[in-house]
Amino acid sequence: MNILDKIIAHKRIEVAERKKAMSTAELEKSPAFTRRVLSLKEFLLNDEKTGIIAEFKRKSPSKGVINGNADVVEVTSAYTKFGASGLSVLTDTEFFGGSTEDLIKARVNQIPILRKEFIIDEYQIVEARAMGADVILLIAACLTPADVKRLATFAQSLQLEVLLELHDEEELGHICDETELVGINNRNLKTFVVDIERSLAMAQRIPTGKVKVAESGISSVENIRLFRDNGFRGFLIGENFMKEPNPAKAFEQFVQSMY
Repeated sequence: MNILDKIIAHKRIEVAERKKAMSTAELEKSPAFTRRVLSLKEFLLNDEKTGIIAEFKRKSPSKGVINGNADVVEVTSAYTKFGASGLSVLTDTEFFGGSTEDLIKARVNQIPILRKEFIIDEYQIVEARAMGADVILLIAACLTPADVKRLATFAQSLQLEVLLELHDEEELGHICDETELVGINNRNLKTFVVDIERSLAMAQRIPTGKVKVAESGISSVENIRLFRDNGFRGFLIGENFMKEPNPAKAFEQFVQSMY
């Protein structure tokens, strides 16, 4: 069993427990459930913005603890202040050290927020809306094309956008009308090996009209320029900033070096 299989097995148990703890009806009473959703697609297509989706992540299965002391409000507020086009907040606790509370706190920022989570059930999408997310992540490696279509359609019914994450060419069939944002994860979730060149080649096969997002393994402005030259509009970066003692300062300096 690879790490992704372990995560999904645990997630099925976790979702079942969360359903027992709070009903969908209760989630729908959240003040955030009816807030106006911000469009990540619009922010990424805005040429005046950086295109960076800056991620708040405390740890990962491959690297262990990355930054256990960072304050989510301080870091995400700096991301916003210095030009992020969107925020990505991990809400998985077991493997990534995140929480629902992290995303709720990050909502003080008026830019789109992606709930970075392993979504396998509609209930998690209702949760995302209730905690103030604007976008959900659907990972092709742990879903069938039919799953993606069903979950993305449900997300759209709640006014949420969908970022579909691909890694292998075989997953291109998961793309559907409801997935306007298509990310290519440069890191294989089953082995954690990073291969940017493979992602660039695969990007040529993404249908015209989809907004391309590069994910993981981006550590330099040169990486971003390379992806931009290949039609990408979004760049999800987390570890590069979070591994630093001061993620906020690291992000500020990175953005300054872009211009």
